[in-house]
Amino acid sequence: MVTANAQTLTERQKGLAACACLMAQGDMNRLEPAVRMALDNGVTINELKEAFSQLYAYTGFPRSLNALGVLSKVLESKQANWQEGKPWTRPAEWDDAKKAYELGTKNQTQLSGKPFNYEFCPQDDYYLKSHLFGDIFAGDQLSAQLAAHKQGAVNMGNSQQLVDELCAWLCKEGYTLDTKWSKGDPNPYGKYFIGQSYLADVGGGVINVTFEPRCRNNWHIHHKQVQVLICVAGRGWYQEWGKAPIPMTPGTVIAIPAEVKHWHGAAKDSWFQHLTYHKDVQEGASNEWLESVTDEVYNKLK
Repeated sequence: MVTANAQTLTERQKGLAACACLMAQGDMNRLEPAVRMALDNGVTINELKEAFSQLYAYTGFPRSLNALGVLSKVLESKQANWQEGKPWTRPAEWDDAKKAYELGTKNQTQLSGKPFNYEFCPQDDYYLKSHLFGDIFAGDQLSAQLAAHKQGAVNMGNSQQLVDELCAWLCKEGYTLDTKWSKGDPNPYGKYFIGQSYLADVGGGVINVTFEPRCRNNWHIHHKQVQVLICVAGRGWYQEWGKAPIPMTPGTVIAIPAEVKHWHGAAKDSWFQHLTYHKDVQEGASNEWLESVTDEVYNKLK
């Protein structure tokens, strides 16, 4: 139920947040359609340029430049409804180091909720105030909360409700992985997977498997043992040979009979995490890895 004074995120806000999230992850494949979606929903070209440039301080120049490259590619087929937005202007603080430092100190204090001085390393204290919170936040395309953490976003004037809604939406749509389970280390069985996956031994014979978007394992068979899958985060798929695929969301439990050819993995647009263990294990139990799940098969999933 939505009350009369309830706030909710706009499609424009969601579009900008999705682009920032994917840029931060370095997921350029998913970023391209997200940029198109954002532009269709009213995010301006100049706002996206500002977002991708601001985030360099958190994600590094390579990802920033790659994201700007994606935006440039998208604009090769610019649509009539896409807006340039407010013209970019050079911040006056860039020509006055003292003003940049003063602005940065003010922004940092507001964002943190109290004055902050990093006396342990004066160099970083200066860089934070003068460059990050001064030079970068001096731009007038976006407000500083884009790059802030949750409490910082509230300190900058957003409601806690909107911040919580945004985080929940990013998780629901698969842009982030909200989980209490450790992601673990890169999967040593990666040669049997398409895409990146991770394994974490959580004890008691249970393994946590984390799949990045589009990652899936090969078709395989568990001989003389039953495999159990329990989805704990994100969205994914399970499919047996010759049968329709089954979507997996948190709480989905699947017991895979011995000798059944199958595969499982993440949805195209979401991280996926499941726990797995074996039961009814007989003498001579083993796993047989088979052919990969081709893009032709995978791309038909809806």
